[in-house]
Amino acid sequence: MAAALRDLKSYVTTNTGAQNQAESTVLLMVTHSNLKARFMEIRFDRHMSVLRVKEKLMTHCGSNVSTMRLQLKDWDGALVAEMCEDAKMLGYYSPEDGWYIHVIDSDAASASAGGWLEDVSKVKKYEMSDEEYGRRADSYRGWKQAQVAKDPTWCLEKHMAEKRGEVWVPPVKVEDEEHMAEEAAALGPAPVGTRCEVNPGGKRGTVQFVGKVEGLPLGWWVGVEFDEPVGKNSGSVNGKTYFECPDGYGSFQRPTNVVAGDFPVIDEFASDDEI
Repeated sequence: MAAALRDLKSYVTTNTGAQNQAESTVLLMVTHSNLKARFMEIRFDRHMSVLRVKEKLMTHCGSNVSTMRLQLKDWDGALVAEMCEDAKMLGYYSPEDGWYIHVIDSDAASASAGGWLEDVSKVKKYEMSDEEYGRRADSYRGWKQAQVAKDPTWCLEKHMAEKRGEVWVPPVKVEDEEHMAEEAAALGPAPVGTRCEVNPGGKRGTVQFVGKVEGLPLGWWVGVEFDEPVGKNSGSVNGKTYFECPDGYGSFQRPTNVVAGDFPVIDEFASDDEI
């Protein structure tokens, strides 16, 4: 799969000439000493001076031209040159497409320092007290209270169903601890480790657990490790682990949603024309 993805990336990123790239143009990645983000394939002209390169980079990373120090690195991140002379042309350093310019910002008070350009937790949010929110006439809380006053059985799910023109049927609360025990047994005498498909959606994976789960509604559940990160957990519920898998690959499903059988991993690159 990894090799196929590399081949696909190579195919997609192959220079076909449609990008109208001039002979003097070079596409460089940009990294920054204060930023986690990478700036991908920024166009530079080899006839630009290092000073002009800094001026262009300032619009991307916010660092002041006077506090920038530029390093040119190759595809593997190895240092090629320190671009210290502002008057020299970028082409002097013979950069290649896909190489990196690494920006080192020496200003401790820079706008990019301390995560201020990326960490949204540092930005003060507008806050409203519960009392002030309660006094607003156009709030969701006020609207909800008005709906419940008109219909004590109102809930958002019912409201959305009625907007779609559907008859809302309230969910039945499960009170039987053996709910769906027969459906779970139908998966086989030793279902753990067998391949399966989960519907709706046709998501494939492997059965990793069959049983009851504390914290979920009563009855039997099937723990599935999906082939792709389309799950919601890592095999745990409320801190209790029922099986182990990478986070985002695990899911607990009712047995009626799971079909065990010959469901191999889907090859996204397989062709219907292959023999």
